[in-house]
Amino acid sequence: MGSAKLTIDLDAITANWRALDAMTNCETAAVVKAGAYGLGIDRVVKVLAKAGARKFFVAIAEEGALVRQVLGQGVDIYVFGGHMRGDTDMIHDLSLTPMLNSLDQLTRHFEALPNAPFGIQLDTGMNRLGMELAEWDAVRDIVLTQTPVLIMSHLACADAPDHAMNSQQLTQFRQMTAGIKAPLSLAATGGILLGQQYHFDLTRPGIGLYGGQPFNQAQPVVNLSLPVIQCRDLVVGETVGYANSWVTNTRATIATLSGGYADGLLRALSNGAMLWADDVACPLVGRVSMDLITVDISHLHKVPDRLEILGPQQTVDALAQKAGTIGYEILTSLGNRYSRGYAGDYSR
Repeated sequence: MGSAKLTIDLDAITANWRALDAMTNCETAAVVKAGAYGLGIDRVVKVLAKAGARKFFVAIAEEGALVRQVLGQGVDIYVFGGHMRGDTDMIHDLSLTPMLNSLDQLTRHFEALPNAPFGIQLDTGMNRLGMELAEWDAVRDIVLTQTPVLIMSHLACADAPDHAMNSQQLTQFRQMTAGIKAPLSLAATGGILLGQQYHFDLTRPGIGLYGGQPFNQAQPVVNLSLPVIQCRDLVVGETVGYANSWVTNTRATIATLSGGYADGLLRALSNGAMLWADDVACPLVGRVSMDLITVDISHLHKVPDRLEILGPQQTVDALAQKAGTIGYEILTSLGNRYSRGYAGDYSR
C-alpha cells in the first residue's frame, strides 16, 4: 500500500464524550465542525448520537446539512456562523438553528423565517463572533419576545485556567443574560474543565472529544503510520532533501516515506519531528516536501515497513508542539489521501 494509514478510534471518541458529560450536571452537546475536526463527520456523529448526544454544533450551514443527512430528524443542529446570505432555504428545509451574531443576521432571520428557531451568540470580550453589549442592549427585549432556543458565548482563554479573562467573561456573560429564562451555554472543552460555574445549561465539547488538550485525560483517538518507499545509505557529508537542509556527519541510513505537506504534515516539522518504530524514536531529517518525508533509521536493526507519526508514542499535541502550532491544526489538516480505517464497536 503506497498511502499512509490513518486509523480513527470511534470508541475513544465516545468514551471522551461520556467522560466530559460526566463532569457536568447539564446537557452535553458535541462540536463536529470541520468534518468532525478532520476525522469524518458521517462516522463521528453516528457514534456520538448513539452515546446520547442530541445537540450538534457546526461552523456553517453546509456542514449542518451533512449532519442532518446522516442523522435525520430527532437531533438539534446549531450553526455558529449564523444566518448568512443565501442560507435561508437550507436553514428552513433542514431545520437548522442559526446562532445569530449581529443585527444584520437578526433582521435577515426574522424577516425571512419569522417563526423558525434561532439562538443568539454574545461577545463577552473575545471580539470574534457575537453581539457586543451595546448591540444586545438595543435588541434584547425584542429578541426575548421571539424566544431564542439558546444564548451562548465563547471563552477566549479557557485552556489557561488561571487566566483572568475567564472570570471576566463569566461575569460579562452573567450580566448580559441576567433574568433570561432561555437555555445558556458558555463552556467548550476548556470551559468544562474550569468547573460547574461555567457550565450553565449546555456544554459544547470539541477538541476534547478527539483526544486533544486541554483535556489531558482524553483517550487517544488517531493513529497515523507512513509506509517506507525506499532506503539509501549515505556517507559523511551527503545531504538530504530540498535546499540541502540536512547534512550527515556520520554514515547514515535514510528512509523515504509516503506523506508530506499535501497530507497535512506541516513544513514546520522539517528537521524537527520524530517518527516511531514501535517504541524507538527516529528523527525526520531534511525538509517535508509535498508527498515525501525522509527519516534517519540508522540506529534500527532492520528496515521497518512503516513508521508512526501519531500514536501511543506521540499525540496530536506533542506533534503540534514540534511544529509550533496546536493539535487542532494537526487534526484538521489530515489529508484526503490517507487510507482511513475506523476501529471500535461502531466502526461498521
